[in-house]
Amino acid sequence: MKQTIYILRHGETELNLKGRYQGELDSPLTADGIEQVKNNAKLLKVLIDNPREWEFFSSPLGRAQQSTDIVCEVLGYDKSKVILEDRLKEVTVGKWAGLTTKEIEMSWPELMENSNNYNWYFNSPNGESYDSVVIRISEWLYSIRNKEKVIVMSHGLTGRVLRGFYQGLTKDQALSLDVSQNTFFKLSDKKEESFCSEYDDFY
Repeated sequence: MKQTIYILRHGETELNLKGRYQGELDSPLTADGIEQVKNNAKLLKVLIDNPREWEFFSSPLGRAQQSTDIVCEVLGYDKSKVILEDRLKEVTVGKWAGLTTKEIEMSWPELMENSNNYNWYFNSPNGESYDSVVIRISEWLYSIRNKEKVIVMSHGLTGRVLRGFYQGLTKDQALSLDVSQNTFFKLSDKKEESFCSEYDDFY
């Protein structure tokens, strides 16, 4: 059996717009975020043929649910069949939830030392470690190993870890993967293919 997984990220949220890290906090999609999800869904619809042949898994967080509802509407997918999956939640950033990078640097300068633009998330007090995220993601991937066609709605950081683990990348390689909100990804045969709804001509 050849498995195909399409992994999407929720659209831009109000907290994204303000540069505040969400973790398991929530905020609604912006107007641009709604448009991003609609465009991604239109392109996905072209790629998957019959949506009823696919199983749809989503993070239960509100911004992912709002994005999932939009995708279901565009695809004509019965949203009551979407499977909510806790293991697809965004990485918990503990006490840093709701803060900007500048606020974090001011309050926890020692935790930002010896880190880079990608791995510093995992230094947060009471937050998740990279290894714990890998464990939950790997367990989820194992649980769907016999499912041929899968659509996923997840988050920026969790999506990076998932895609990196799937491809056998190192931590640094995984955390530097693209997570723009007008792009989604196809995982198959341990490889990744990206689709950008902003530039691809699919109408």
